[in-house]
Amino acid sequence: METTGASRPPLAGIRVLDLTRLLPGPVCTLHLADLGAEVLKIEDTGLGDYAAPALRAMVQRNKKGMRLDLKQADGVALLHRLAESADVLVEGFRPGVMDRLGVGYAALSAVNPRLVYCSITGFGQTGPYRDEPGHDLNYCALSGVSDQIGRDDAGPALSNLPIADLLGGSMNAVMGILAALFDAARTGTGRHVDISMADGVLAHALVPLVTLATQGATRRAGLDKLSGALPCYAMYRTQDGRHLSVGALEHKFWERFCDVLGRPDLKPMHMPPDRATAERVRADVAALIEARPLAYWADVFHGRQCCVTPVLRLEEALAHENFIARGMVHPPVAEGSAPQLACPVKMTGFEFSIERPAPSPGQDTDEVLTALGHDETARADLRRRGVVG
Repeated sequence: METTGASRPPLAGIRVLDLTRLLPGPVCTLHLADLGAEVLKIEDTGLGDYAAPALRAMVQRNKKGMRLDLKQADGVALLHRLAESADVLVEGFRPGVMDRLGVGYAALSAVNPRLVYCSITGFGQTGPYRDEPGHDLNYCALSGVSDQIGRDDAGPALSNLPIADLLGGSMNAVMGILAALFDAARTGTGRHVDISMADGVLAHALVPLVTLATQGATRRAGLDKLSGALPCYAMYRTQDGRHLSVGALEHKFWERFCDVLGRPDLKPMHMPPDRATAERVRADVAALIEARPLAYWADVFHGRQCCVTPVLRLEEALAHENFIARGMVHPPVAEGSAPQLACPVKMTGFEFSIERPAPSPGQDTDEVLTALGHDETARADLRRRGVVG
């Protein structure tokens, strides 16, 4: 997809106050910043966002940074001032914390009725679990998702891609914020967007829900259509200990796959009638795949259009020709840091770019205060009293 003329970020002019930490909230505001929003990351004057430096460098790019003590009245007053001209505020504290600080939705919408105020929590602003702490695996576990990941003989598996944090939290928050922004532009009234990470993963558990609806119960991990029951949709070990992914769910892809393997006799076994037959077919395919290294199979299946790809390590994916051609990998923004992953949203008239590296804590505090009308003496006084950092 090519852009025409100058790049015009779709969220240019949108101002976002980001009071979040670690992963779900910062990734949400990262997407907003990458699409052109002006994001101000606000950290407390103590520990601040304690994410690892490498993670911070990735998810805080294209943002400005400020430190603010919301336990002081002047800090609360400053956030009220910032909210007057903001379009969005994103926070990830436990339910009730922002209200106790005097910066909850009711307080800030009073000074700016157009404000879209997004709260990202584990279990939401309401319900019996609203005050319970948790992490990604807890939200996946409670929503029935963990039960469907892994193999029945090995127990539930953990993912190094936090499903609840990112799918349940970050992406649902972006969706809710953009919908509320669209409505605020029409009506002049913002909304409180309540994002529960547990809700978010439950809402996307569609495939096991289909099994539940049609079979009366979910199947154990590794035994459903997309989790390992079918030899046409599986991971196969190669000679060198790597893996090949086979996703030949449609019959035409399975037929091509069997032709490449030299086993046209397996074509009728696309959807085996029972588990024993499926295991026999799987064993035949596994023996063939394991006889050759991954590079051999990657070359043999390239361009054959039967939904077969090598299972790459991340460093290999970063160097893959398709992701390079798509502009998905950008060089590190600082010496010794990791490469940057581009915004995955491509559209006409917009070219993603990294305008600024992640700010150090409080890096832009003076700039923000100056824009609010504080002269050098006033800024120094706020710093002396620990209101800002």
